[in-house]
Amino acid sequence: MSETYLEALTSSMTATPAFDGLPAKIIHLENAVGMTVSLMDIGATWLSCRVPAGNEKREVLLRAKDMPAHQAQSAYLGATVGRFANRIKAGQFEVDGQSFDVTTNNLGNALHGGTEGFDKRRWDVIAASKQSAAFRLISPDGDQGFPGNLSVTVTYTLSDDNSLSIDYEAQCDRTCPVSLTNHAYFNLDGESSGESIKKHALWLGAARFLASDEALIPTGQVRDVKETGLDFTQQKTIERDFMKDEAQRLAAGYDHAFWFDEKDCDGEKRVARLVSSSADLAMSVATTMPAIQVYTGNFLEGTQGASGDYLNRAGIALETQFLPDGPNHPEWGKAGGILEEGEVYRHVTRYQFSGK
Repeated sequence: MSETYLEALTSSMTATPAFDGLPAKIIHLENAVGMTVSLMDIGATWLSCRVPAGNEKREVLLRAKDMPAHQAQSAYLGATVGRFANRIKAGQFEVDGQSFDVTTNNLGNALHGGTEGFDKRRWDVIAASKQSAAFRLISPDGDQGFPGNLSVTVTYTLSDDNSLSIDYEAQCDRTCPVSLTNHAYFNLDGESSGESIKKHALWLGAARFLASDEALIPTGQVRDVKETGLDFTQQKTIERDFMKDEAQRLAAGYDHAFWFDEKDCDGEKRVARLVSSSADLAMSVATTMPAIQVYTGNFLEGTQGASGDYLNRAGIALETQFLPDGPNHPEWGKAGGILEEGEVYRHVTRYQFSGK
């Protein structure tokens, strides 16, 4: 394990206290072939991912340069987000005939759980070993306006096949919208490469996406990707159809929810694949979640990153989740993200890396 790199990472995040006056806790995982993953209790954050590629260990995650920069950034770098990932229109929804208002933090809408989402909390480290770590958070009734007492556990497991699995488990004592995801930004050319992810190639096993308005709120229309720039059913570079259509121009790039077929969401079948610009490193995604938000980092500019200030499109987020604004669209069924009282929420997303 490269102590120099990991010690510098730890120091950058612990030299200055976090929001509560205490230093962050940093956990490093390493597998048998030298891949390392670093995690932080603030936001149950995936801080670092170093993957063997050629004759190097390549850092493929964007992260803030230090704790002050981490607390200042608004890009959710590597964080676990909740209670509800993505957007809820006007921060309003109805459950069991009762209306709820949650905090709004994005153009009058709730984004990633509201003003003080799970990304801004200190999670308890409840287990840690060489290749796994688990974090727990208790979100009380009324937190950001959401109903019910919610208990959440997120477990990261690094396997010897260079895959990282993120297991989510949650339970609430009232029916409530719950959609948990990780907001890692990937650049398979390397965090410090300075390269845009537009030359990466992407494949998605999704034939449908949600149309959205200028505030990125779903209109309710589910569209076919065919004959649009959002068709990744055949692998292509991100730049090939970038800004080709109105859907992208509204979002300043790709920032769209793609809806998978239920049969493909077994946690084992590949639903997405990202390939570096030189094709020397690839990442496959498998999940039990029904959808993925593809976000090409359209507003990253000025974020203080580990290797310098990031430009727009310095990384791509592939956020597995329930459908955005799902609580307001009962016609979407279980994909809308309503967790019933007493029901156990169990989902997993696995990112597997392979290099030449």
